[in-house]
This record gives sequence, C-alpha cells and structure tokens, in this order.
Amino acid sequence: MYSSFLFVVDELLSHSGNSRPMRSSPMQPVFRSYPQPVHPVHPDRRGMYYRFYDRYRVFNDWRTRPFPFRFYWEDFGVPVLTIHDVNPCIEENGENHRTSRYELMTRRGDRAKLVVRRGQEFYLHLNLSRDYNYSFDGISIVFTLYGIEKPQYGHGTLVATALLNPDEISEAAWQATIVAAEPNFLRIKIVPSANAIIGKWKMEIDTKNKETEGAVSYTMDDPFYLICNPWCEDDVVYLESEAERQEYVMAEDGLIWRGSHNRLRPSVWKYAQFERDILDCALHLMNEIGKVRVSGRNDPVIITRCLSAAVNSPDDNGAVMGNWSDDYAGGTPPTRWMGSQKILQQYYKTKKPVKYGQCWVFSGVLATVCRTLGIPCRVVTNYSSAHDTQSSLTVDYFVDAEGKIMEELNSDSIWNFHVWNEVWMKRLDLSPDCSGWQVIDATPQELSEGAYRCGPASVNAVKKGEVLRPYDNAFLFAEVNADKVFWRYNGPTQPLKLIRKDVYGIGQLISTKAVGRWERQDITHTYKYPEKSDEERAAMLKALRQSESLFSRYYLNEEFNDVMFTFELRDDIIIGQPFSVVLLIKNRNLMMEYWVSAILRVETVLYTGRVGDPVKRLNLDRLVRPGVLEEIRLDVSWEEYGPRLLDQCAFNIACLATVKDTNYEYFAQDDFRVRKPDIKITLHNYAIVGQTLHATAKFRNPLPVPLRKGRFLIEGPGLDEQLKVKLTESVEVDEDAECTFSMIPKLEGRARIAAKFYSRELEDVDGHSDNFIVKPAKIVSNYE
Repeated sequence: MYSSFLFVVDELLSHSGNSRPMRSSPMQPVFRSYPQPVHPVHPDRRGMYYRFYDRYRVFNDWRTRPFPFRFYWEDFGVPVLTIHDVNPCIEENGENHRTSRYELMTRRGDRAKLVVRRGQEFYLHLNLSRDYNYSFDGISIVFTLYGIEKPQYGHGTLVATALLNPDEISEAAWQATIVAAEPNFLRIKIVPSANAIIGKWKMEIDTKNKETEGAVSYTMDDPFYLICNPWCEDDVVYLESEAERQEYVMAEDGLIWRGSHNRLRPSVWKYAQFERDILDCALHLMNEIGKVRVSGRNDPVIITRCLSAAVNSPDDNGAVMGNWSDDYAGGTPPTRWMGSQKILQQYYKTKKPVKYGQCWVFSGVLATVCRTLGIPCRVVTNYSSAHDTQSSLTVDYFVDAEGKIMEELNSDSIWNFHVWNEVWMKRLDLSPDCSGWQVIDATPQELSEGAYRCGPASVNAVKKGEVLRPYDNAFLFAEVNADKVFWRYNGPTQPLKLIRKDVYGIGQLISTKAVGRWERQDITHTYKYPEKSDEERAAMLKALRQSESLFSRYYLNEEFNDVMFTFELRDDIIIGQPFSVVLLIKNRNLMMEYWVSAILRVETVLYTGRVGDPVKRLNLDRLVRPGVLEEIRLDVSWEEYGPRLLDQCAFNIACLATVKDTNYEYFAQDDFRVRKPDIKITLHNYAIVGQTLHATAKFRNPLPVPLRKGRFLIEGPGLDEQLKVKLTESVEVDEDAECTFSMIPKLEGRARIAAKFYSRELEDVDGHSDNFIVKPAKIVSNYE
C-alpha cells in the first residue's frame, strides 16, 4: 500500500502542468516525518510500537508548485497531531502560584524549571504541527513521579488523564482542559490533585488519531516541581489567613528567641527557602534521608515526622550534626550561623552532615525545609523547657550538702530555652479538634519509634493533657508542664528529702515571631491553661493518669514559717560588668533568734541545663536576731567569671540554707545570663534595585580587654553569599567595633540587614536594622 502511494505521489510531484486545483481544502500540508517512538510507560500501553509516518511534502499553493491534481486529506488519512514544543508559562504560573521567587523559576531561558502548587491550575502552551481538531484528535497526558523505578496507578506515582474540551467535565483527581485553540496552538489548563504526591514529576503528552492506529508521544525535557498549597482549601495544609500565609510560607527571614526566661534575646534567621538547591535538598531529605514511603509523600503528617529525623544526623547522616560540648573544632560554632542557606547548600553538595548545630539551628533549618515544600511553619521558643526522660511529668534534681546539683544522679534536665517548630495542617488521623498547629522537633533528644525525631504533636491535644495521642504528645506535655522537684541527697542508704517543689516554673514565655511584625508573640496560652486554673489542674490530672508518674516519695521538709528567705539577683548586667547575688533572711519571730547556715553558689551552665565550672562560692553562718532583716551578698567580677563563660553566657545561681535546731532547709535556684551588646546598623543612602546600598555596622566594646581578630558577618538584600568583613586592628576598651559594607539589592520590597560579630574574646554579638523599603529602579526616558 505504502509503495503504491509513494509512486503516485512521486508521479504527481514530477508533473509540470499548470492546471489549477478543482477545489480548495482547509487542511494544512503534510510533511515527511522521521520515525517517532511511543514510549510504553505502562503495561496498558506496551502494545504501541514504533510507527513510521512517511509523507512527502505537498504544496497546496498551486502558484508555488502547480500540478493538475489536488489531494484531500480525507482521501489519504489525516496525519497524527505532533507537538513541536511546550511552553511552561514560567512567569504566569509563578505569579499565580506564588512560586516566582524560587531560584529554579528565575533561571534564564530554557534553564528555568516550573514550580507549582497542588490543587491549583497551571497553564501550558502547546505548539503543534497543525490545527487541533477535536473530532479526530485525541490527547492524553501522563504524569510520572520522577525517580521511581516502577510507577503504579495505585500508589499515586503514575497518573493519566485525557485532555478535555472546555465544555467537558471530568471527576478525575488530576484534570487537563483546553482553554483556547488557535492555528497550530493550544493553551491548556492542568489541575493536579490537592492530595497529590509532592516532588518532581515527568510529563508526557500523547496524541492519537481517533480514526487510525497512529500515535505520537512528546516528553517534556524537564520535570516540574509540585509542592503543597496553603492557598487551596482542599489541601490539608490550607491556611485561611493571607497574613499568616505570608508570614509562615513566604517570609524569607524571621526572629528566633534565645537567652533565658528573665533575659529574652531575639536573633535574626534567614530561611532562604527560595534560594538555589534548597527545594532539591528538601526533596532529598524527604526521599533519601527521611525515607518517606512513596505512597506517603502526599501526607504532611508523615512528611514532617520524617523530616524531623532527616534534619539531624544520628540516624542517617542528615543535614546538621549537633554539638553541645563547647568544643567546635572541625566545624562552625552554632552561634555563628545566621541562616539555613549555607547549611543546606553545603549539605546538598557534599551529602555529609554540616558541623555544628544546636536547637535553634535545627529549628531554623527545619523551618526552611517545610516552607520550601509549601508547608506553613514557624519557629517556637519555650523557656525553662523540661527534658523528662522517664515520662514521670517531673524533673528531679538531687542536691548534696554543699548545695551542689549532683549531675551524676540527674537524668532529667531543664533547658534555659529550647526551640522547636510548629507546622499547620489538618490531622485526618485524629479528631477535628486536633487539627491546626502541630509541634515537630528536629533536635535529637530522645528516640521515637527507633529514630531521633519528635512529632507532629497536636498543640490542642497537648494543652488538654491528651498525652497518648500520636505523636510524642507525652514528651511535649512534660516540656511545658512538668514539675521541678529538688531532693536533698544524704547518701545511698538515707531517704530522700524534698526541699523544694516548683509547679509553675517550667514552660514559660513560649514565643514566636508576630505575624507581619518584628516583635515577639506570646503563645503560652495555646499550650497551657492559666496557672492555678481549674482547667490547668484537670489537664495535669488527665496527663498523670495516662503517664508513669513516680509521685511515691515522702515530702519530708518541715513546715517552718519563723524565718523567711528571699533569693535575689541583680539583673540586666551587660557582659564585662560585675554582678551580685543576694540572699535576704527575715526573722519573723519577735522573741527568738536563729542561727542560719547558708551556701551561695555561682556556676556556669550550658543552655541545656548541664552545669559547668564553678565560678564562686560563699559559705557563712549568721545569727538572725528577732525581727531583723539580714542581707548576704555574693559579688562576682569579670575577672572571676569571664574566663569560664560558655557560649550562651549563662549561669546557675543556687542557695542552700539551713536553720539550725530545726529540720528546715531552704533551697532556691535560678538561671542568669549576662547580656551582650547589640550591633546597630545605619544605612547611608536609599535602597534602590540595581544601585549600591552603603551601610555601617558597629557596637561598643563592653569588655575590660581589647577584642582581637574581630570579624563581622553580614546578611542583606542582594547578597548571594554571606559577607565577611575582617577587622585589621584590635578594638580597644570602650571603643567601637565598626565596619562599612555595601550591597546591590536585586528585588524591590521590604528588606532587612542582619549582622553578627565574633572575636577571640567575645562571641555571638548580633543585631539587625529596621525594616526598609527597596524601591524599584527609576526608568529614565530619552525624552526626559
């Protein structure tokens, strides 16, 4: 058949007659094509073989190539519709899906890659070999999850859908519809399922002639990225408030609180969720490190639980290696990190854990990973955070006769602060009241189902004391609600003596960045009912009934009211200055005098609650006469505490006092932190896109010694990498450490500059500018 057809065509094309065609045809000419394969991506399509469409060029314009006869497509069959190329409409889809800031989307030309959100339509432009005709052209689109060896419909890794005409309706999970048809062109709309697997997807477009066996397949060169969609009501991560979506999904920097409950300290953190390699790194952590099963990659509950393990390194060489030793040789001290970008880019390049991190670093990195995947996420700081290893809902401390906490007997601890994350989602696996904010924690503290991970734990369930809800609710409840209990240890054969119980000291000032403002928002009420309220007591009792509480010990401390003790600390001390610890002793008895023996201690402490080196101690006996107020003061100088400071500049202040001839002992303990100066940043000119912005960062040296080998680290608009400025001279006592720097902003809108300083004598000094507006570049016309 084909040989006779080609013979006739050759004869006709060689004819030189000038006869005009008898009738015209609206069809376009056919071109000779080369063999085109149809790829069998699914068993149902394996019957398709390579097909050849041999066609000679026929000139329909008789003035260009006249011949006596005219061909009509209905006589020889219409050729299969061929797709020449596909335009992913990067700019339009990026604006509609709020993904235009992803570095993948900003690449020039063909290097740009499409990033879209599930549950929302995106558009493609198809350039065709001829006009589309719905009567005999059939088009179907096959989506295959990238990197899967055996994609299957049942697992959601293979999706096929027919391209429908505008007036057709489909109930398929994924939908594809023609929006507009023009000569040799189609504009189509694709709506992925709101429950689709997030990741990279390959796309193949099959075209077929309904009247023949002909079929052609076109594969897009690059896969597209599909992420979660907080703007889609059918997505489980849907967040109703636009202001919250901007804060918890789109904001590229924020504040993380550190310090102690009596001296809060915010620091700027750059999330950089749209920068180079960040989205690819997040998918690598989810798929390869977190090992999220393929069928679970559509479920944010499963995804975030696995990511909380993938960000730390103990299990499977995740992104960040923790270090709480105060020895950071071979890596970067946690206090020098200013954001997630460098950490994740280095990890994605080397596939080795980045050294080193502590809780706020783990939290900042996890927030970046969640936001780049489209999951609303915020960073939360809990002050006086309990680490209850025995699920007893108590944190037990054992104190010896010298007032020293016995670290060798303590398995529990109270961190000065601990930072975790909250992610927003519906909990379809739990009751509706458990939806909303869920706690996840990437800091490797305790094993959960065989891995160092935590959550997601419903904040609402934690508040109600529902500690058996998945996942890790009991651990989270203890972090914010446990009782602090101090026991007097008198030896292995002697009974323990309860000398103090604090039921309100744990879980204070739970903080996050306010929506749209660079301020602290207190969210303690979302975790706990008001202290001493009926609801608070009911939640605690519910949790105790479901836990392994160890409240089976005698409370042996004598009730004694004649002598009252008050333990005071002079706060707001800047580093380098001396400070004092004061014990006030009031004899309320107007008839009797008492001898009091007291021990005051000052020790360095890690923010995890682990006591370090002793700084100073005071032992004394004091006779307190009737009705008299006595003051005992322990003064500590810079020369005494400076050489022993740890990275958070925190101290454990403790007092053990005994009233002689009674069985009463007074014990008090608190955390204290000396404050570091703030870096002030001054802009020297207006910030304009494409123009150099000059600024200065400086602070006054607070130490009584010079600062040697000082360095500033700068983050700001237009800086692809962190700017490092090395000071050439030492900063003398009471002089300014100062540097001038510049940057060229690339994008208009709100911006902020952050700075950090470190030297041999002083670490972890930071600060940030106020928000400023980067204005668009002025377009100067030749006619102006």
